[in-house]
Amino acid sequence: MFMRIDHVGIACHDLEEKIALFERIFELTVVAREVNTEQGVREAMLHIADGEGGGSYIQLLEPLGPDTPVGKFLAKRGEGVHHVAFGVPDVVHALEKIGDRGVRLLDKRPRHGSLDSSIAFLHPKDVGGMLTELVQAAERQAGTTPNARNTDT
Repeated sequence: MFMRIDHVGIACHDLEEKIALFERIFELTVVAREVNTEQGVREAMLHIADGEGGGSYIQLLEPLGPDTPVGKFLAKRGEGVHHVAFGVPDVVHALEKIGDRGVRLLDKRPRHGSLDSSIAFLHPKDVGGMLTELVQAAERQAGTTPNARNTDT
């Protein structure tokens, strides 16, 4: 069912500071920046590598406010890993299979995600305490990194 680890989401207080840190220490490159008002975050996707199943990334998340999911996460737990996202070939099919196995779905159907992907989240209490995201990547040519985008407004 899983093709790869698509990304690891990391909650942070200062997006620009964390981007600079990951660029300096790990020599990662920002390939996209977005503001996702539905999820209440400013984010940056930093490219790690491409593999047979697609790309892998670090997703840095800064909350738009304290009452957003990431804002509440930071207040309760501080900066750090917020979620792990797995790449799947078909997010609708993956939701059906996982839901049939008794896992509560935070998203009954996919929604728009980073890099024009389709995403859905699983309830952390049903998967060992880890917020889990399923990601169906946008169609692109194999072995290419998505074009850098900046939708920060």
